[in-house]
Amino acid sequence: MTRIITITNQKGGVGKTTTAAALVCGLSQRNARVLGVDLDPQGSLGFSLGLDIENCDTMYEVLKGQAPIEDVIVSTPYGDLLPSNILLSAAELEFNRTGREFMLREHLRKIQHNYDYIIIDTPPALNVLTVNAYVAADSLIIPMVPEILSLLGVTQIKETIETVRKCYNEELEVLGILLNKFSKRFTLSQEVQEMAEQVAQQLGTHVFPTKIRSGVPAAAAPAHGESVLTFAPESGPAVDYQQLVNHIMYICPTERR
Repeated sequence: MTRIITITNQKGGVGKTTTAAALVCGLSQRNARVLGVDLDPQGSLGFSLGLDIENCDTMYEVLKGQAPIEDVIVSTPYGDLLPSNILLSAAELEFNRTGREFMLREHLRKIQHNYDYIIIDTPPALNVLTVNAYVAADSLIIPMVPEILSLLGVTQIKETIETVRKCYNEELEVLGILLNKFSKRFTLSQEVQEMAEQVAQQLGTHVFPTKIRSGVPAAAAPAHGESVLTFAPESGPAVDYQQLVNHIMYICPTERR
């Protein structure tokens, strides 16, 4: 069984792409067959893992029907990727046909049997791309940072999740809320964690026991086209992400085909 996991939060700067890249890389390191899907028009996931996103076919061509999904997938040392770039920013206007919420799911069904895990990175907005990512997914991971505005972004997702469950994907579950850039030394981190646990209960989930520490390597790795797991494997964030990967494999086991 292929597990499709979407990384989501409508607020930017919470570590969605860093988390997606770490999961793609970490799962691949454990010999899982992994596909990373970039649904963010900024193209950050592909860029972060070393792709030249301006000179390749992307998710835009796939969703437009201009290229088969099999031809757009790019193999990298960290796993396979479906890249994106700024062309995808036109999605809200261009993809307006009936059933547009199912576009991604329809395309992924053609190739998902080739993978154990598909990790979807989403834009910092609740738009047609994000809804497509929710409809295609089995599970959501919601990263946030210890800030009140980040917590607000999480609470606003609740309505979208409930709508998707009601109308498109009743099996959608929230695996957990992931605290990024976390420091036990700061009172605010502890306070936000407590509030995040309350929001998690409302979503029927929990705050992941693994918290991702702050660290320069996590911010520097994308400039080198690497995940923090390979760029600085001994750093705090890398160690934390490895623990998260182990946890994900435990709670989301797959069966080899």
